[in-house]
Amino acid sequence: MVEGSLAAEGYAWSMPEPGGAEADPDDLVERLFRCIDRVLASAGPLAGRIVGVAATTMVTNVLGVGAHGRAVTPLYPYTDDRSEPDAAQLRQEADDAAIHNRTGCHLHTSYLPPRFRWLARTQPSRFRKARKWMSIGEYLFLRLFRQSPVSFSVASWSGLLDRSRLIWDPGVFALLPVRIDQFSPLIDQDQAVTHLEEAFASRWPALRDVPWFPAIGDGAAANVGSGCLSPRRMALSVGTSAAIRVITADPAEHLPQALFCYRLDRSRSILGGALTEGGNVFGWMTTTMRLGDTDPLEQALATMAPDSHGLTVLPFFSGERSPGWSSRARATLHGLSLRTTAIDILRAGLEAVALRLALVYEEMRKVDAESGELVASGSAVLNSPAWLQIIADALGAPVIASGVTEASARGAALLALEALGELTDVGQAPAYLGEIYEPDTARHARYREALERQRALYRALIQQP
Repeated sequence: MVEGSLAAEGYAWSMPEPGGAEADPDDLVERLFRCIDRVLASAGPLAGRIVGVAATTMVTNVLGVGAHGRAVTPLYPYTDDRSEPDAAQLRQEADDAAIHNRTGCHLHTSYLPPRFRWLARTQPSRFRKARKWMSIGEYLFLRLFRQSPVSFSVASWSGLLDRSRLIWDPGVFALLPVRIDQFSPLIDQDQAVTHLEEAFASRWPALRDVPWFPAIGDGAAANVGSGCLSPRRMALSVGTSAAIRVITADPAEHLPQALFCYRLDRSRSILGGALTEGGNVFGWMTTTMRLGDTDPLEQALATMAPDSHGLTVLPFFSGERSPGWSSRARATLHGLSLRTTAIDILRAGLEAVALRLALVYEEMRKVDAESGELVASGSAVLNSPAWLQIIADALGAPVIASGVTEASARGAALLALEALGELTDVGQAPAYLGEIYEPDTARHARYREALERQRALYRALIQQP
């Protein structure tokens, strides 16, 4: 990364009702436009050396676009689980296992099929206004170029793509109140778009004629950016949510129930498991309990013994994805006593996320017992050595901290350089690995006991989908 070139703006999801999450797509792209303004201003003479624009976005999100080419619905992310009744109905009507194997995605609220059923059922007027349906990355391109291609990567996170044939899946669409012609044309991530609309070409002359590459999924980009390019190296990402993923040339013909399989591009797949929880658990707990500055918290967490608080936590603040895929699951805190402190609850929450990652890691090892080292990325854990050590101890495996602070952005840039011929292969780029967190045998044994308590609480409270 060029020093001083990073620009960022915060945003927040609105929560209009329990389970809901929405954002204004036009506000999001305007914030992005201002970031581009600032990057170009800080680049100075380097702006003339820009050879392409790469993008990575959050995935499994959708908005409706009207006849005039502007958004007519909010942007709905994967965490919006108001479509759970529709997901349940779809699972009754269709073979979830077959669809999961074909698309890499379950009939689950974190994917798009139930969302369209829910929108048509609960917001018919808004639903009818939409002529096209697209992700935020496609909407960005629509604003900039008046066209909205979608990469195989982003499309594969939707639950609507046949991951082997790389076409919109007719069998899934037959279940839904939307049509294939309402969705964007599919392209690979190396197929660029050029010639900005005049208003933006005038605003950013340095970017007028350079190639803009379609957005790819943030998880796929994080694998590339952190140097996890084959099963020999697994990416462990903890940002807002968390996941363990590997890139493979084999698209996993028979997909395990606990895992997903998306696409990086035409020739590479992403196999893994994702949690809805991650840094959002840390954020919710520190905000709700008003725990203050993170530095004292980090010191306190680092000095605590593992599982020393007597608490068992199911950290499902936005439902569950891997491994059980229960979108009805909700966060539960069990074992409170008069001795329980706020830092006990925080530590238990972070350990709970680590235990869920341990379950995903077990499922990944079933697919490939020889799978390689784990590389951790994402600000939530790179800024917390205590949490990284908890995760290593819970998994019983060494975890290497990535030396890259913006793994997803770097991954998108490397793929663009590969498409431009500046790199023969993204594997040529250095991995930039940092400190290794070795697991402790005694702590791992303690976490195996904690995992059994968590599993028992899960069985008692959460009905499988």
